[in-house]
Amino acid sequence: MGEMDAVENEALWDEFHQLVNMTSQELSAWLKTREEAESAETLPAGADVEAGRHVLSILLKRRADLTDDDVQVMHQVVEAVETQQERVRDAGDVQARHSLMTLGHDPLKP
Repeated sequence: MGEMDAVENEALWDEFHQLVNMTSQELSAWLKTREEAESAETLPAGADVEAGRHVLSILLKRRADLTDDDVQVMHQVVEAVETQQERVRDAGDVQARHSLMTLGHDPLKP
């Protein structure tokens, strides 16, 4: 890994952990709830329980243990949160909030 990659990954790590504001316990409990609802409700792309489980596994890792897949998921989560969080705050879009929570971000959490 080059020096620039290391700097970029450090910035991504920091941003990811700022945006993922649910604890691993909160996310795990939420994912269990979503698994039960998944059969009754179609989730938006990128916000399925499998993606949430990958986020959960990243939360339990040290930065040095990240894989390329982890880095890709972290990029996707940062992008999804940044794109959808204003919609949730401004429009009160419950489905978008639940989608973000599946990725570890509760936009209504202080």
